[in-house]
Amino acid sequence: MTQARTVCENRKARHDYEILETLEAGLVLTGSEVKSLRLGRAQLRDSYARVRDGEVYLIGAHISSYQAGNVWDHDPGRPRKLLLHRREIARLAGRVAEKGLTLVPLRIYFNERGLAKVELAVARGRKSYDKREAIARRDEQRRIEQALAERERRAR
Repeated sequence: MTQARTVCENRKARHDYEILETLEAGLVLTGSEVKSLRLGRAQLRDSYARVRDGEVYLIGAHISSYQAGNVWDHDPGRPRKLLLHRREIARLAGRVAEKGLTLVPLRIYFNERGLAKVELAVARGRKSYDKREAIARRDEQRRIEQALAERERRAR
C-alpha cells in the first residue's frame, strides 16, 4: 500500500488555533482541480469551513487553474463541498455553535486509494499571549532535547 501524499498544509492554523478535534472529509472537485492538486498547486491560508443547509463547504481555499486547461476551467477560489456523514455534520454544527469554535482545514492530501481528502479541525482561536506561551514552551522543549542529545553524545 502507498503512503498518503500531502498536497498542501495550513501551518499557520496550528499557530493561530488550539486544535480540539480532527476528522477526514472528502472533497467534491472538478477534473481540472484534481489535476492541479496532483501538481501541488493549492493553498489553504485564510481558509475555513462552514456548515450551511445541512452541508459543509470549504471556503477560501485556493486551487490554481490547471495550465493545460481550457475555457471551462474551474474558478480557483470557489467554495467546495465537503463529503461527511449526516451524523458528523450534525455533530460539527453543534460544536461550531459553541462560542469561539470554528472549522479549519489543516491539510489537503491524497489517501492510499488516490482520493483527495481534507483534514478538518474543530478549533478555538488563540489570543496573542497564548501564542507567545506556546512558542516559549516549544523553544524550551527544543533546548531540553538538545541538552539530552549533547549529554548522550558526550557519554559515548
